[in-house]
Amino acid sequence: MKEQIISILCKLVKLDKEQLAQLVEVPKDSKLGDFAFPCFALAKEMKKNPVEIAKSLAEKINNKEFEKVVATGPYINFFLDKSNLALDILKKIEKEKDKYGSSKLGKDKVMIEFSQANTHKAFHVGHIRGTSIGESLSRIFEFLGNRVIRTNYQGDTGMHVAKWIWCYKKYHSKDKLREDESWVASIYVDAVRRLAENELFQDEVNVVNQQLELGKDKALVSLWKKTRKISLDSLERIYKELNTGFDKYYFESEVELPGKDIAKELVKKGIAKISDEATIVDLNDCGLSVWVLLRKDGTVLYSAKDLALVEKKFNDFKLDKSINIVADEQNLHFRQLFKTRELMKFKDAKKCQHIPFALVRLPEGKMSSRTGNNILYSEFLEEMKDYAKSEIIKREKINSKELEERALKISVAAIKYAMLKQHSNNVIVFNKEEALNFEGNTGPYLLYSYARAKSILKKAKIKPKTQKVQLSETEKQLITKLSNFPEVVSHSYTQLSPSLIANYAFELSQLFNEFYHSSQVIGSEQEGFRLSLVSCFSQVLKNSLHLLGISTIEKM
Repeated sequence: MKEQIISILCKLVKLDKEQLAQLVEVPKDSKLGDFAFPCFALAKEMKKNPVEIAKSLAEKINNKEFEKVVATGPYINFFLDKSNLALDILKKIEKEKDKYGSSKLGKDKVMIEFSQANTHKAFHVGHIRGTSIGESLSRIFEFLGNRVIRTNYQGDTGMHVAKWIWCYKKYHSKDKLREDESWVASIYVDAVRRLAENELFQDEVNVVNQQLELGKDKALVSLWKKTRKISLDSLERIYKELNTGFDKYYFESEVELPGKDIAKELVKKGIAKISDEATIVDLNDCGLSVWVLLRKDGTVLYSAKDLALVEKKFNDFKLDKSINIVADEQNLHFRQLFKTRELMKFKDAKKCQHIPFALVRLPEGKMSSRTGNNILYSEFLEEMKDYAKSEIIKREKINSKELEERALKISVAAIKYAMLKQHSNNVIVFNKEEALNFEGNTGPYLLYSYARAKSILKKAKIKPKTQKVQLSETEKQLITKLSNFPEVVSHSYTQLSPSLIANYAFELSQLFNEFYHSSQVIGSEQEGFRLSLVSCFSQVLKNSLHLLGISTIEKM
């Protein structure tokens, strides 16, 4: 219908289809119509007041697809004939099913790097945000025609690993290595605490870091490999639970030496220099301060490793675009990285993009792997599952296996939706009780809405039937919302914001539940049509949740 409106306007104004597509919008208030066209852009050429232009154009538009077309101030408001719209939209959804809302808007080979959980540290609730955004954007990009390569770049070397191994050898060597996320995290927290109490210990850590980089101490390397595997295996279990996975893994250990070589080459070219024995790139002239590549002792920092990583990515995959989803604490780092790559005349520098996201905080303050002031993912998930199980048991008796599976899906939906419903720029103060709520703007509420729709369809004795009927106001609103899904997906893609789909899913579910409470489905005169409406709602909600990386369930 938007395309039809654009075609009509093309015959009346001197703007092309592309310009009109940018201007035609969906009003926030449905009382102002289904689409609106602002006439401000026409005022200069037509030499008239936008209010007069809107009134004149509205009088010229006569199309049977519209219930009415009216001028409201400087806007032309289009009200669609919902009966005709209902037939078209429901038939389209029934035909396209899982592909409804998809398109060939994008045609690029895109690498999306996300999660980046380091070994030898905790995977806490804060990590879930970057992981959830990355998986959701990957699905959105794929849904709109791009080839996506999901990538995870993990810190398996560096100072944090040296601290962990130093602390384990010095204070915990009698402990048996355990595949326990909380135990691994506790060693790192203990290391940070001890280093804060005695600054002289840092010299010992520096020695461990140098030895790890040289790789000649076989016992040390063996300990690193064993503990690295424990961390990576733990992360794989987490990723599986979060409905994500990766096509390619990169590790700091594999770009460590190339990064050091690049740093030395930059010195030769005059892009970097030695300052106080460290290797730096002075970006003060660009307003980006000093970027340190190598420490005084010659060990490599993640800045130099990232220079090597960017090069490796493009060599490996010939990318059209590379996107890094990393917390906004690293904004300066990525600006320095991309600027240095420009100075190096890297031909693909403009294809690199950083999507920042704000931190997740507890009600009492910021989470930190250093201090242990965080919620470990594994512990938190168990709490969520216990609550979900208690809610399920209230409703029905099921076997332990099904209870476990259903509780996991509900818990993951609760966590991921809480991370995705807010724009990535917004700081999240994570409230466990709110996320667990089975009512309101939550993941469980969306799953409950889907399960309710599927329950109606299972109870029905006739098949859904798409036919023209007299629509109630609630039905009109629900159908209009279903028709908006492709545009919401398109906007979430161009704006790189899964929150648009998350909020759409909530609003769609609200409208469905209003319809459920106000309109009898089974046994009504319009049963066939209303079953079709319920079926299409469940399909579009399922598509929305899929793009958020959330699995549906048919029973709560």
